[in-house]
Amino acid sequence: MTDCPMMNDHAAMNARGDKGMGFSQDKTTHHFKLSPEGGSIEVQAKEDADRVSREQIQMHLGHIAKMFQAGNFEIPMFVHGKTPAGIPVMREHKAEIAYEYQAIDRGGRVRIRTTNPEALKAVHEFLRFQITEHETGDPLVVKAEQ
Repeated sequence: MTDCPMMNDHAAMNARGDKGMGFSQDKTTHHFKLSPEGGSIEVQAKEDADRVSREQIQMHLGHIAKMFQAGNFEIPMFVHGKTPAGIPVMREHKAEIAYEYQAIDRGGRVRIRTTNPEALKAVHEFLRFQITEHETGDPLVVKAEQ
């Protein structure tokens, strides 16, 4: 398995993620959810007692919400080593997409919402890209928000 290019690519992405996001990918879980209005990015520490990871996640996601609102997607581009699907259109429609940060148990969430059909398609492409790249197992179909 150590010679598998997919394993090496995923390990390299996680190493860039540790650096770009400021927290351990091994100590946290990522989830990306698609909703009729857009979706969400959620990251949580795996352990309830891991206060350090929780604080690092919350700082990062608060920062991400502001960066994305400004059309800045440099961190996901760095982490993945390429431009994730949806980003060019999300930049083009940045004024029509809202990013709302929320602290949650063991981490944080960024809710992404838009009423623009083209922007919505791009947000869903971006989230599907994240699901696939991070191998989260999250549904690739739109679900009602919870």
